[in-house]
Amino acid sequence: MNILLADDHALVREALASLLRIDGAYEISEVETLGGALTTLEAEPDKFDLVLLDYDMPGMNGLEGLVRMRTAFPHVPVAMLTGSVSATLAKQALSAGAAGFLPKTFSARGLAAAIAFIRTGSVFAPCDLMMENTAPSASKLTKREADVLTGLRQGKSNKEIARDLDLQEVTIKLHVKTLCRKLGAKNRTQAVLLAGEDLG
Repeated sequence: MNILLADDHALVREALASLLRIDGAYEISEVETLGGALTTLEAEPDKFDLVLLDYDMPGMNGLEGLVRMRTAFPHVPVAMLTGSVSATLAKQALSAGAAGFLPKTFSARGLAAAIAFIRTGSVFAPCDLMMENTAPSASKLTKREADVLTGLRQGKSNKEIARDLDLQEVTIKLHVKTLCRKLGAKNRTQAVLLAGEDLG
């Protein structure tokens, strides 16, 4: 089985590749960027049976990298590798087309089992993770943070939100940073997506 392993951390990449090579069932090709992964797939589109894609790798921009790869190579299953283990992120990745969600803390046996599961055409995510009640809630936010989030949902810039709320732009930036942390979001766009259901 040919696997394309894309991770920008050399030590992590080498450790994962070593784990997968233990039983000799896998041929591993390694790249360290999203661009490298896309170029490799473009050069040999029929070679790989699975792509292991690091969520935090340069060029990924959250799940946008996953979407790009799935769009360009829809026939190749892509599993997300991540050290940021959360049920919310797992559900978002699977919704975006990931064939699996694999924490980097997996043992060799766990990783092999997950890959074998994906090879059957199934979608894999750790059961204990998916059962966690970790859905973000807009109720965690202060009224001011909720006001700022409303502005973000309307596509307004920090400057526009500051004018609407009669606050300094730097204050809006701090509110955005805080609400992103509370919602577990990497950026303002993801914050809007994560809070969408709660705000209606």
